[in-house]
Amino acid sequence: MKVLFTGFEPFGGESTNPSAVAVEQICLLPPPTGVQWQALILPVEFRRSATLMQSCISSWQPDLVLCIGQAGGRPQISLEQVAINLLEARIPDNSGWQPSGEPIIATGPAAYFSTLPLKAIRQQLQHNGIPVNISYTAGTYVCNALMYQLLHHLSAMSSCRGGFIHIPYTPEQAAGKPDAASMSVAVVVQALLEIVRCCQQYSEDIAAVGGTLD
Repeated sequence: MKVLFTGFEPFGGESTNPSAVAVEQICLLPPPTGVQWQALILPVEFRRSATLMQSCISSWQPDLVLCIGQAGGRPQISLEQVAINLLEARIPDNSGWQPSGEPIIATGPAAYFSTLPLKAIRQQLQHNGIPVNISYTAGTYVCNALMYQLLHHLSAMSSCRGGFIHIPYTPEQAAGKPDAASMSVAVVVQALLEIVRCCQQYSEDIAAVGGTLD
C-alpha cells in the first residue's frame, strides 16, 4: 500500500506547522510491512495546494492519501467526516487571497465525505490512549478546500482512499496561548502510524455509534 501524507507550511503568524513536522518525521521511520510512504509539504494557499497535491497523486499513484492540518483550538485529533463546497476565509491565505462565499468547484456537489474508516480509526486511537473525535466540520479555510478537492479528485479513482485529519497546537505553540490545549508531535506521529495500520486492516468501516447533539 502506497501512502501519501500531506502537511502544511506555517500560517496565521505561526513560525512552525506541526502537520509538516509530523508527516516528515513519520516518513523517516520504517513503514509497516507492505507499506511505502512519502510526505508532501503544501503551501497554505487555496489554489496551489490542491494543484501540487493532485500532481503528486497523478505521478505517484498512492492507494491512500492522508492530508494533515492544524486546528489549534481543538484539544484532540479530529478525523474529518465532510468537506463542503465553500471558500470563506476569515484571514487571507499565504498568497494574500481572501475569498468569501465562493464555491471551491462551481460544478461540484455541495459536499464530499471522507473515504477513510473513521470509526475504526477512532476506536484504534482511543485504544492507544490518544485523544480523538470524529469532526463534522473541517472549517472553511484551506484545510476544507484541500479535503474537498482531494475527494473530488479521488471520486474518479476507485482504488484510492483519502481524507483529512486536524491536529492541535504543539506544547511549544500553546505555551503562549492561555488555556490552549496541545499535543506533542510524537503523539501525532504515533496516531498517524495507527491510522495507516487501521486503513491496512479495514477496507470498510466498523459499525459504531457516532454523531453529535450540538
